[in-house]
Amino acid sequence: MEKNYRPTPIDTRDVLLPENLLKLTERIAENVHDVWAVGRMAEGWTYGPVKDAEKKTTPLLLPYRDLPESEKEYDRNTALETLKLIVKMGYVIKKRDA
Repeated sequence: MEKNYRPTPIDTRDVLLPENLLKLTERIAENVHDVWAVGRMAEGWTYGPVKDAEKKTTPLLLPYRDLPESEKEYDRNTALETLKLIVKMGYVIKKRDA
């Protein structure tokens, strides 16, 4: 493990997302959780009241709506920072007409 690792995320504090992308954040956060859960389950993890790496149990194998707010915030931040990075890098996100 690299002992001198210093994370250097791209600064997105200057990015203001339009309302339609802010609304998208929650759906992305839910998907981030679901992708994580599918990966954990594929590794043999199951729901348990406490996290136990040996038994491969975690209390977070729940639907997104049932997660503690602190866990939802973690996923929301991941979604928000990803959207902000995409915009900062010059990409435009727009919804196709249905």
